[in-house]
Amino acid sequence: MLEQRCINAIRILSAEAVEKAKSGHPGMPMGMAAPAYVLWTKFMKHNPKHPKWSNRDRFVLSAGHGSMLLYSLLYLTGYELELDDLRQFRQLGSKTPGHPEYLHTSGVETTTGPLGQGFANAVGMALAEAHLGELFNRPGHPIVDHYTYVIASDGDLMEGISHEAASLAGHWKLGKLICLYDDNRISIEGSTALAFTEDTSKRFEGYGWQVLNVEDGNDIGMVEEALEIARNNTDQPTIIITRTQIGYGSPNKQNSASAHGEPLGEKELQKTKEYLQWEQDDSFSVPEDILNHFRACIANGQKHEQFWQQQFTRYAQEYPELSEQWLRLQQGKLLEQWGCELSYFQGNEKGMATRNASGQVLNKIAKYIPNLIGGSADLAPSTKTEIEGAADFSSNLYSGRNLRFGVREHGMGAILNGMALHGGTLPYGATFLVFSDYMKPSIRLAALMGLKVIYVFTHDSIGLGEDGPTHQPIEHLLSLRAIPGLTVIRPADANETLEAWRYAIGEAQGPVAFSLTRQNVPILDQSESTSASHLKLGAYILRKEKKDKPDAILIGTGSEVHIALEAASRLASMNIDARVVSMPSWELFDQQGPEYQELVLPADVAIKVSIEAGTTIGWERYTNSQDTTIGINRFGTSAPYQELYKEFGITVEAIIEKVKQKWINV
Repeated sequence: MLEQRCINAIRILSAEAVEKAKSGHPGMPMGMAAPAYVLWTKFMKHNPKHPKWSNRDRFVLSAGHGSMLLYSLLYLTGYELELDDLRQFRQLGSKTPGHPEYLHTSGVETTTGPLGQGFANAVGMALAEAHLGELFNRPGHPIVDHYTYVIASDGDLMEGISHEAASLAGHWKLGKLICLYDDNRISIEGSTALAFTEDTSKRFEGYGWQVLNVEDGNDIGMVEEALEIARNNTDQPTIIITRTQIGYGSPNKQNSASAHGEPLGEKELQKTKEYLQWEQDDSFSVPEDILNHFRACIANGQKHEQFWQQQFTRYAQEYPELSEQWLRLQQGKLLEQWGCELSYFQGNEKGMATRNASGQVLNKIAKYIPNLIGGSADLAPSTKTEIEGAADFSSNLYSGRNLRFGVREHGMGAILNGMALHGGTLPYGATFLVFSDYMKPSIRLAALMGLKVIYVFTHDSIGLGEDGPTHQPIEHLLSLRAIPGLTVIRPADANETLEAWRYAIGEAQGPVAFSLTRQNVPILDQSESTSASHLKLGAYILRKEKKDKPDAILIGTGSEVHIALEAASRLASMNIDARVVSMPSWELFDQQGPEYQELVLPADVAIKVSIEAGTTIGWERYTNSQDTTIGINRFGTSAPYQELYKEFGITVEAIIEKVKQKWINV
């Protein structure tokens, strides 16, 4: 009886919060209350008073629209939420926003809402647990030993990202990943039968998952039995298909689409309380015996953590170097010598592709950053992102550092986020820049959460050449630059590429995206030009004018910087003294103070020309004029890259002509 009242407390609190906000999704929390209660009170290893304890079980509410399920659980089990926080559901500045937000509310492991993302995050968390466990665990010392639980909805499984992530989880045999699938068969438009009639059991069996069925999600005995079976199978991830009734307890809205995304209504809420025999007259009121029952999670969690701390003390005595390394990784600290092998590339007119330089730098730093782990979407030979001498991560060797994601950019992006959220790993992922579109939702969420994830995007312009417009990014740099919190870096040569990695590893606090060339670009001689270390400023003067004030400023990025340098030399012969500015990162430049920005791009210099092999939109903020931008505002075409640069007018001659046109009018 007490357990049933505890389950109803979750339902009522969730419905009341949605009703007070006049906004939200009451149906899912009401339907999944029983399975969630069983999971949180009987299986999950967590400490409400220390939500970031490293060996806690992870819980992901992938069905983030049902956020009140999570907030109710957090309050009831003793996290840093009060009833007043539930009353402020979906209100400005509250701890209970419409969808769970990482770092905003204690106990929330990841930001969810875009369906499928949380599911894939959970795969990344389980991957990180498996990887770190094999690296650090020793016989009798399981210091990394926890499960990742996820509650997913019909919508999560409809989204394509769930296919990519589930396929990888099955391939990797991530046996400590357990998904409770809320099979309520209702979506916003009505029955899921309108668009979703696949056999979920066969689908996940095909992925290599263990599939369990709970015919009645309100039967806590059946849920317990399924979770026990799931936990005992560590050779396969498990999905527990849990048949539930959306809006359970609401006499007139149970099993209806209206219970999905709108409040029950005051009269229906009262009828629901009567149906569930909820005797509390006041809203947001929880009987003391119910609260005491839930709050037992605090003492249980503290016991779990204390036991682990004792284990870790013994581990540290027996394996002091490993324990020190473990603590360092958990704190996100690097060895002081992590960059000791980094030295500038020799100046070379023939040069090298920045993707090749990136690969060399990656392998130099990977020796000293053991938690640097990543891979590419079946493009490692092209993106140069394989760690040489390191093994592949596989079901037979979780300690491997090279991740083979296959052609799954969308899943890769969200899995990287899950790894970063788990802690202890520094993840990177790679593909061609044009395919960053497949990753955009995950990149956006990484920026929203401030996660330290590195994206290596190569083949970054029409310099790709013969593959043509389907593979030639035009608008992609602009679309990435539009994401708040994401630092985009397009280095001009091998040395700026080295500095891009140095910044991303050593200084960046959030995600960083590299934009790298397929084609060779000249390597600037560091003894004759401004040091590439200025990259961290976002833009810097690469070629200084001879006069007191430049006649024109040429602003280039990436593979177009050397074109700007050549144009400046030619302009000098025409008595036009041009400054060349390398601007590898808008974001980093915008972070500098106005004095530095004025130093690099003085307002009183009328002629400023930008040169970049992509859309010109946005460059006017630095050139002060749309008609002094050189770039591409239509799709590319298939031809050798040298011909394409001429075809699209990204040439020395075009720059000179643009400057001369303006020079006449100054």
